[in-house]
Amino acid sequence: MQLGSFNINILHDGYFKLDGGAMFGVVPKMIWDRLELSDDRNRILMSANPVLVRTGEHTVLIDTGMGNKYDPQAVDNYDIELPRTLMAELRRLEVSPEEVDYVINTHLHFDHIGGNTYQDEDGLIKPVFPNAKYVMQKAEYEDAIDPGPRTKASYNHDDIVPLQESGQIMLIDGDIEVVPGIKMRVTGGHTRAHSIVQIESEGQTAIFLADLIPTSSHVKVPYVMGYDLYPADTADFKAELLQEAAANDYLLLFEHSPRVKVGRIFYDDEEFRFRPEPFD
Repeated sequence: MQLGSFNINILHDGYFKLDGGAMFGVVPKMIWDRLELSDDRNRILMSANPVLVRTGEHTVLIDTGMGNKYDPQAVDNYDIELPRTLMAELRRLEVSPEEVDYVINTHLHFDHIGGNTYQDEDGLIKPVFPNAKYVMQKAEYEDAIDPGPRTKASYNHDDIVPLQESGQIMLIDGDIEVVPGIKMRVTGGHTRAHSIVQIESEGQTAIFLADLIPTSSHVKVPYVMGYDLYPADTADFKAELLQEAAANDYLLLFEHSPRVKVGRIFYDDEEFRFRPEPFD
């Protein structure tokens, strides 16, 4: 899709599944099951949808999907579709890994940055994008390198440490414009410094929502994940962002929606409503 002078591609890195109850937090299953059907293990279908933005001066990848570095137990637990398809998507667009100059990590959970690195034929873990700066919040990096007992399972050091060794990590602290027109905005909520990405060109704006609003079924303000460390902060920021998006006609990009990946918010009958939009 075209956003002003920027070219945006929503990439498909394959499917996986997460527990439906955890995905909807305090929302009862009798409600969320009407939105997302669960399997016999109470898991719902999820997609990994990284976004590629080509500004004319920079090639920026926002999150990298799940990658391929999983043992059989993890594959079974999350029903991970293998092999992942991020690299095939980039080849389809005729974009080589060497051309990506920035990788923005919205936060450092494995389902968002597993494609940061890969395992070569000798078993060595290496960066997928050799010329890129991997941009991440300093607080996220600290929490991923030394996680607590509740969050440890969400991180994989192999997604991060090889980038440190190659000198490719760019640590930031707070809201920052990574390149002209592409800005990280800290939301907190899901993690301490979880971020969304705002993309602006020629008066048009798109928001990559990451895990603030992971799917189009999570637009309602109370629909906050049980995974969130600070759920009240998630709800507060979500409410503010939805008002902003409705007032300014933002295009919303969902990172985990398996079906509806793009849409807009409008205000009607004293509540926010969502309108899906087609994309190629």
